Amino acid sequence: MLSNYPVFQYAFSMDLGNIFRAYDVRGIYPSEINEAVAQRIAQAGAQFLNAKTMAVGRDVRLSSPRLEKAVIDGLISAGVDVMEIGAVPTELLYFAVGYYNLGGGIQVTASHNPAQFNGLKFIGEGVKALSEEDGLQEIRHFADSDRRFDAERDGEVHSRNVEEAYFDFLTQFCSFDNGRKLKIVANNNFGLSGPVVERLLKRLASDHIQLIKLNFEPNGTFPDGPPNPLLEKVQRQTRVQLLEHQADFAVMWDADGDRCMLMDERGEVIENCHLTALLAVYLLKENPGSKIIHDPRNVWAVDEAVKSSGGVPLVNRAGHAFIKHRMREEGALFAGETSGHFYFRDFFFADSGIIPFLLFLNIVANSDQKVSELFAHLRAKYPVSGEINFEFEDNYKVVEEARKRYIKGEIDNTDGLSVSYKNWRFNLHVANTENRLRLNVEAHDKWTLQAKTDELVTLIKSLSA
Repeated sequence: MLSNYPVFQYAFSMDLGNIFRAYDVRGIYPSEINEAVAQRIAQAGAQFLNAKTMAVGRDVRLSSPRLEKAVIDGLISAGVDVMEIGAVPTELLYFAVGYYNLGGGIQVTASHNPAQFNGLKFIGEGVKALSEEDGLQEIRHFADSDRRFDAERDGEVHSRNVEEAYFDFLTQFCSFDNGRKLKIVANNNFGLSGPVVERLLKRLASDHIQLIKLNFEPNGTFPDGPPNPLLEKVQRQTRVQLLEHQADFAVMWDADGDRCMLMDERGEVIENCHLTALLAVYLLKENPGSKIIHDPRNVWAVDEAVKSSGGVPLVNRAGHAFIKHRMREEGALFAGETSGHFYFRDFFFADSGIIPFLLFLNIVANSDQKVSELFAHLRAKYPVSGEINFEFEDNYKVVEEARKRYIKGEIDNTDGLSVSYKNWRFNLHVANTENRLRLNVEAHDKWTLQAKTDELVTLIKSLSA
């Protein structure tokens, strides 16, 4: 189907401000990012990628259709043929680019940020991620220059529904057909992942899997606040439904669906380092000796699980572009981040919020244990603080002062400051996408964990004064 998009040529003299982040473009609409800015940056991205064909998708934000149209206008005026895939979770953009061998893709999204934000996420041929160190600064330079991007011929736009092809692809991750009956609270956070999963389960005729739907209708105003499963408000709302319905577990997605978090039947959040460890063991059964990547925020549970299962654990800087680049270098099977991003070699080395849910569903459906029992040994042996966030005027100064205080520990600078002792460790780093300082603590017992977490929180607050 050919879409008839009028082509508009915007002026290219504009202020790009601070919207270029570590691995995407993001700002408030329309004061920081608008149609003119989106079109110009899309054209610059196509030129940097030298792409002849690109997929374009969008999230549910109210500004996304307008920005998506501007992106498509810009691409076709630059001679790029566009596969328009519409409102989809970000992982369907990854799938479209990888499965159909396109030259790149742009997702209009601001991920878990509040409704007034929007942005652009770029990927290259082969679903290669772009970052500030690999592509985004060049794209900014192109967009900020006086060059024109007009081509001799306009590109064409073809609309395509890629969902059915994606469902065919996802069946390789599904082995819960003959499992036990399960009741699952699914908090969609007004995004798009929940309805996609519901349609997938219906297609698979998985009548033994019951979804208790929460915030399921897509709504770009995000009426309950930022669509972020890390927020206590989101978790509390999910917990109420889980306990009321006596569900087996709960899943929570962010607005663009590239992250997921889980909760056990008691309403306790499953820390993503523990989930990474569990999924790594599951995947290594069929792929012994493979490399598994994780970030340095919490490391002990993953390291032991991977080594005991015959795998090779590797630590890497957090952030989707950095993780994906390392996975390609190493040929890694799987990667997990504390933030709830999970990456798979068999999904073009990209992250997905649906695949980890399906794999976990396999594990639970084919086990006679409760979800809390699956994680009991990890929680007992490797308790963690969960991520604690601070906002200071000079976050980096606080990190350096903390470094001086803990100089006797084993220091690692892979991502921020990691300091390890015999029975506890911590990571302190500045966020890539927000003005926040993030603290994660882990220990070998709950008493030490609480004592050291309190000690660090008190210290960090005093250092900021």
